[in-house]
Amino acid sequence: MKEFDVFVIGTGVAGTAIANTCVKEGLSVGIADERPYGGTCATRGCIPKKVLWGVVHAAASAKRLNGKGIDQTPTINWKNLMEFKNTFVKSVPKEKEKTFKKDGITTFHGTAKFLNENQLQIGNETIKAKKIVIATGAKPRNLSFNGAENLGTSDDFLELKNLPKHVLFIGGGYIAFEFAHIAALCGSKVTILDKDDSLLKNFEQDMVKHIVAFSKKIGINLVLNAEVEEIIKTENDFRIITKKAGSKVEFTTEFVINSSGRMPAISNLALENGNVAHSEKGIEVDSYLRSVSNPNVYAAGDVAASDGLPLTPLASMEANVISSQLTGNGVTQSHYSVMPSAVFTYPPLASVGYTEKEALSRKLDFKVNSNSVADWFSAKHIKAPVYAYKILIDTKTEKIVGAHLVGPHAEETINLFAMAMKVGLTTSEIRQIPFVFPSSAYDIASMV
Repeated sequence: MKEFDVFVIGTGVAGTAIANTCVKEGLSVGIADERPYGGTCATRGCIPKKVLWGVVHAAASAKRLNGKGIDQTPTINWKNLMEFKNTFVKSVPKEKEKTFKKDGITTFHGTAKFLNENQLQIGNETIKAKKIVIATGAKPRNLSFNGAENLGTSDDFLELKNLPKHVLFIGGGYIAFEFAHIAALCGSKVTILDKDDSLLKNFEQDMVKHIVAFSKKIGINLVLNAEVEEIIKTENDFRIITKKAGSKVEFTTEFVINSSGRMPAISNLALENGNVAHSEKGIEVDSYLRSVSNPNVYAAGDVAASDGLPLTPLASMEANVISSQLTGNGVTQSHYSVMPSAVFTYPPLASVGYTEKEALSRKLDFKVNSNSVADWFSAKHIKAPVYAYKILIDTKTEKIVGAHLVGPHAEETINLFAMAMKVGLTTSEIRQIPFVFPSSAYDIASMV
């Protein structure tokens, strides 16, 4: 049996940060992963997706400026795009493991299963640890209709050697919209099916309507209130049988993706053996991200049933909180007051703070500044198809309680709103900042 001060399950952002911090403080550390080292964000999530989005965004923007100084618009070479993407992700697993070993972290490959409250089994190895950190992230939600085994995932999309002529997504969340826009702008026919009557449900719906409208303009077929009942594999494609308004509606596609959401990756851990309480939201933790039932276990990132959104920066923050417990250096608690997020569609959608619906449910006293401003210079000079904002402002304090943007550089501008909210700037103080002109940031003063 191998013994450690700290054992980390998962090699993504949170797991890596915790392992690195602990070993630097002189603790003995082991780490394991059942998938190639690197986690979701670096190898099959944020990073490769953003690489694809960057190229597709550039091509789409050039096409919109055809005749405005650009005479020949580019086309996407999918094979070259995949090769470019691989330059960012292919070496990650080996390099990460090499770095772990160099730093004195003992590495393991395989599924870690709890034997009891402080012991794990990984293959033929038995591990005993004073503290165990679970940072296994999330995985696609399981769907149980007939033929669900034919579903692909976003992981599969990122490894496509050839882009299918038709792609269908089941579920209308951010994963569906990001990959749907990439596929559509690369020339695929795209369909998004959702069983409910709204899309991108966690985002401000007044901004979502702009994304929905533009998605339709680029040829994406959006089908709501459609419950998938069966997927039938044929010789060359898939038949998707759905129930809509009491009738059966059928779709045919070359590639079908489960984009119905993600769930904590905990099913293989045998948590019951370790007395680790959990729910469908993940491992139940306190404000220190410590298991509520086993004080020697911690959880960070998408696997923790905390108040944090499933975002990489939040996983990093939670890693710092756990590291402070394990090393005894400046012990801190988790906090989720400001959590900016973005959907990398074309154009991007970004949000921080409350939506109007959330603010109303909390009975906040607020006012709303909202407008569609595609005629503002920031959008007009690049012929951006959409530019809109919705800002929620506390009536008494004049501080921002929610900001929602769609349009050019929304994914960057939202960070300035997050910063203003974090330090408590009032709208008057924001308007006094001499932002660079012309820039998207300069528009903030007019928005507030």
